[in-house]
Amino acid sequence: MGKENAPTKTGKESAEGLHRATREEERKVEEEKGADLRKGSDRFEERARSAGGDAKG
Repeated sequence: MGKENAPTKTGKESAEGLHRATREEERKVEEEKGADLRKGSDRFEERARSAGGDAKG
């Protein structure tokens, strides 16, 4: 759920914290990997392949 859709102030704060933590973790992984992570549908397909799926979405 996006933070703008959260029904309460606590929900908005929780969503913002989750977004912040996700961005921080992504930066850390990209730094360790030495390259940007794929975004959007490319990332979905990459993750599906690594999990052994067909990436039909």
